[in-house]
Order: sequence, then C-alpha cells, then structure tokens
Amino acid sequence: YFSRLTPCLANVIPAMDLIDEKLTTYSLDHNYTPSICAAVSLAQHMLNKYYQLTDSSHTYRIAMILHPCHKFNYFLKVKWELEWINTA
Repeated sequence: YFSRLTPCLANVIPAMDLIDEKLTTYSLDHNYTPSICAAVSLAQHMLNKYYQLTDSSHTYRIAMILHPCHKFNYFLKVKWELEWINTA
C-alpha cells in the first residue's frame, strides 16, 4: 500500500481494512497461544479506534472517491451500507 516515499491518503482506509482482516484471522487462529490471540485482539481494538476517527474527517472518503482506482467501487466491493456510500 505504501511502497512510495509519500503515502497516498486514498490508500489509508483500504490498508486499514486489510490489516483488520488479517488481525481478525490471526485472533481466531487456535494455532497461536492464547496470549498471542489476546495481543492481536488488543491491536485490532486499537486499529478500530483509529478507523472510527476517519469518520470525523471527510478527507479520507473524498480522496478515495477522487482517486481513479477507487471511486465508489471500493465502497461497493467491501459492502459498505448504501447510506454510508451516499454520505461519502
């Protein structure tokens, strides 16, 4: 997601979604010790806190809508509610 020297604002939400997906998978994997699963769950909780903060800024959604690769397709792909998409 951030392979360039300057990260793109439009990639913040997709990157957070990918990290959240991975953390969910790891927290439910019983091959890890309970302490590792608990630590991953705490990391996911912290990520969700910052993800919710993006709701207070229109900048992230505007950047994604204006980005030629994302537009509204990303929101539809990850199954955002239509009300959320319309708000974006």
